[in-house]
Amino acid sequence: MRRLMVAGNWKMHGSRAANAALLTELDLTLKAEWPIDMVVFPPSVYLADTARRLTDGVIGVGAQDVSAESAGAFTGQVSASMLKDVGCLYTLVGHSERRQLNREDDALVARKFAAVQGAGLIPILCVGETLQEREAGNTEGVVARQVDAVINMHGIGALAGSVLAYEPVWAIGTGRTASPEQAQAVHAFLRGRIRTQDANIATELRILYGGSVKASNAAELFSMTDVDGGLVGGASLSADEFQQICAAAAAR
Repeated sequence: MRRLMVAGNWKMHGSRAANAALLTELDLTLKAEWPIDMVVFPPSVYLADTARRLTDGVIGVGAQDVSAESAGAFTGQVSASMLKDVGCLYTLVGHSERRQLNREDDALVARKFAAVQGAGLIPILCVGETLQEREAGNTEGVVARQVDAVINMHGIGALAGSVLAYEPVWAIGTGRTASPEQAQAVHAFLRGRIRTQDANIATELRILYGGSVKASNAAELFSMTDVDGGLVGGASLSADEFQQICAAAAAR
């Protein structure tokens, strides 16, 4: 498995025309020979369009959210099998905005995680603390609880082949970024906690940093031992910025 990964979360941005232009630029600048996995996460209505354009395997496609249910009377929801059907490889679960704005709790996130794996997709489990929780000294307790929800429901083996993303809530869309040392400390804690249950899974697990990653800080963040790439927000909407971030990961 390739340890490095850069994932671009477009959130609720874009249009068919804007996405096509961005993907054309990315096709011209991202390099197939780079030893990293590169993925974009467009809004769900553009997933099929995006997957049809990205057929050479250089850039993968992922969904920003997924239903915990496989089928049924769940109006407005999209199942993991549907996402796979339109060409997704990955799905975010437990993104901080879903946890905060949609009140998704740890148990629901764990169910979504299992639904994603059950459909043959790769879940990217997002964890992170608020500013209040960090200032209270509870960062490790929060991220441990969020990861443990998946382990307790599905076993440590469920983390094999999955991806973690540490996204401090206080550093998302605020312009604030955890220092490389702060990011490394949390990533090392997460890997160490998982190592107590399965050393092989802990070694192979990719842990991304997801708090205001930019071209200007990517190289320093990715130089940290336990930072295996980035979950990039606003910077992924610029082909030049995203290319520089990917290049920083590839150069690690």
